[in-house]
Amino acid sequence: MLRRALISGLSTAIALACPAGAMAEQAFPDRPIKLTVGFAAGSSTDVVSRIVAKRAGEILKQPVVVDNRPGASSSAAARAVAASPPDGYTLFVVTVANAINANSRGTVGVDLPKSFVPITLLGRVPNVLVVHPSLNAKSLQDFISLAKSKPGQLSYASSGIGTSPHLAALQFDKVAGVEMLHIPYKGSSEAMTDLLAGRVNVMFAPASTVMRYVSDGKLTALATAGAHRSPAAPKLATLAELGLRNFESSVWFGVVAPAGTPAAVQTKLAAAFHEALKSEDVKAQLGTQGFEVEGMAPQAFARYMLEETDKWGRVMKDAGITLN
Repeated sequence: MLRRALISGLSTAIALACPAGAMAEQAFPDRPIKLTVGFAAGSSTDVVSRIVAKRAGEILKQPVVVDNRPGASSSAAARAVAASPPDGYTLFVVTVANAINANSRGTVGVDLPKSFVPITLLGRVPNVLVVHPSLNAKSLQDFISLAKSKPGQLSYASSGIGTSPHLAALQFDKVAGVEMLHIPYKGSSEAMTDLLAGRVNVMFAPASTVMRYVSDGKLTALATAGAHRSPAAPKLATLAELGLRNFESSVWFGVVAPAGTPAAVQTKLAAAFHEALKSEDVKAQLGTQGFEVEGMAPQAFARYMLEETDKWGRVMKDAGITLN
């Protein structure tokens, strides 16, 4: 009897000494976690998120459920998650689009450092410079020489003003010393349709999207804009290898939580996503998407987001682009 009383008293004392928040952190997660994706089901962001979420949920022993909230280049979803309770149960898949939009003066952008805490960079898909075969440019140097001989005449497609393909092309113009004509579309599928038809000459697009057209001879790949050669196209040289230094453009995906999320919860989530990315099955599935797994630590990811925001902000400023 005395022993039971002592144990009961000790348990009560511990419970009183531990704040409710601390006990909740220790029990985390005790219910499903929502992973918000700002793009439609079936999009590359959605596919990658679902692959990783499934394994992360198994590790955390609670489902990680993907919630698609498309619109406004994922800014609407970003704002919704930023306003959610900072308890680790609502996460957001942040992408390069959010880093670009963070430079907006209007309602499109969300201040990433103020709104979120980093969990991890999942990985990247490099943009690839592709041209229509009718252009008869077999190499990067061929293309640059042709573009210089026809300033403002060669056209490039993008999925819209201020998107990753658009800013990559603007950066290319500056680094290569050329001037191309921008043809913006309402989305990547429309842009790709016209490129395949030869109605526009060139485009920067993710390796996961374009390499199948290159394999079929429908497009010619000149270089990858990644920091290194892509596993999806190991024989394709980087722009840096071909002489265009200080040029890197990739579509990237990461996970963040609302600002104020407890450090213990942040650490537990980061560990789970890192472990998920190490899974051979996950790596194999992501590899079919042309995805290069990263698994970056939270603080390194925070620095990376700032670097990307600043880099694309400078490109936009130099080109006089303002997003509203």
